[in-house]
Amino acid sequence: MDDDMAQLVLDEAKEKMAKALEHVKAEFGTVRTGRATPALVEGLLVDYYGTPTPLKTLASFTVPEARLLQVVPFDKSAMAAIEKAITQSDLGINPSNDGQVIRLAFPPLTEERRRDLVKVVKAKAEEGRIQIRNLRRGTRHELDQLEKEGDLSSDEHERADKALEKITQSGVEAVDALLAQKEQELLDV
Repeated sequence: MDDDMAQLVLDEAKEKMAKALEHVKAEFGTVRTGRATPALVEGLLVDYYGTPTPLKTLASFTVPEARLLQVVPFDKSAMAAIEKAITQSDLGINPSNDGQVIRLAFPPLTEERRRDLVKVVKAKAEEGRIQIRNLRRGTRHELDQLEKEGDLSSDEHERADKALEKITQSGVEAVDALLAQKEQELLDV
């Protein structure tokens, strides 16, 4: 009985940490590396008939070359609104429009800009680590409550705590691995 309760709490923590890791991965995807990728613009909100709408629901994306992203709107009347949203974003890219397709040409990143982006990525990684540690704290609190209520013996609590520490460590290591990979992408010329 004790072990089942502790295992349930640990499984829930593992699941939440996996979601936190996915969030970090998604955040890293929004950081430009010098290569064109749809993740850079998918989340942009476009004023579509007065409603802020994510770009990914209004258009499809293709990457014909490493530094070129094509946005093909499903509704050609949304072309101007999509162009405006891209221009107003912090991407620093001027879209070109031929009436059918919006092309985004990504210039090569300067060394200084690469260093700035590495700082941004490190900050996002730290947010991910903090999120994982906060999940650990919440789970520890749940385990303490179970012990206090008598649903968990002190031995089981100790075992669950050690298992939680391993789960947390693997989550932090996964964030560090993602960070190293993204840093490498950013610094490769």
